[in-house]
Amino acid sequence: MLKRRSTEAGHRRKFLALIDDSPECSRAVVYAARRAERTSGALALLYVIEPSGFQHWLGVESIMRAEASEEAEATLARFADLARRHGSVEPELVVREGTPGEQIAALIGEDEDIAILVLAAGMDKEGPGPLVQSIAGRLAGTFPVPITIVPGALTDEDIAAIA
Repeated sequence: MLKRRSTEAGHRRKFLALIDDSPECSRAVVYAARRAERTSGALALLYVIEPSGFQHWLGVESIMRAEASEEAEATLARFADLARRHGSVEPELVVREGTPGEQIAALIGEDEDIAILVLAAGMDKEGPGPLVQSIAGRLAGTFPVPITIVPGALTDEDIAAIA
């Protein structure tokens, strides 16, 4: 496991938020941006492009990958703007391909400044969402950094009061 260096000279504690299309994603970004600002930390926003099952024609797959990259960049830009509105921290934008759980673990394994993973819990009747269930459930005891789970129902004002 990579040694965390976020408290050493020349390093800053970095909050990592996963960016996806869930309605509660903005809650994690606002919380992480505010915490990073208030603790003189940094913010990383991770967007994971999940593999498509379409690999029959190379040309079609290339077009689909290009479209997915464009969507990733546009989505990250939108959430980076949200982070800037709620904190004075310039977010680091990261795009990866694979499954979200694997890419979160890989990025944390590579970046010694990531000290906290921030996820937002969904408000569905079915639970907080598969990633939150997976990471906060069976992986929580072995996860390399603390996990903050932000309730999806919190307003900007609620988050400002607690972050």
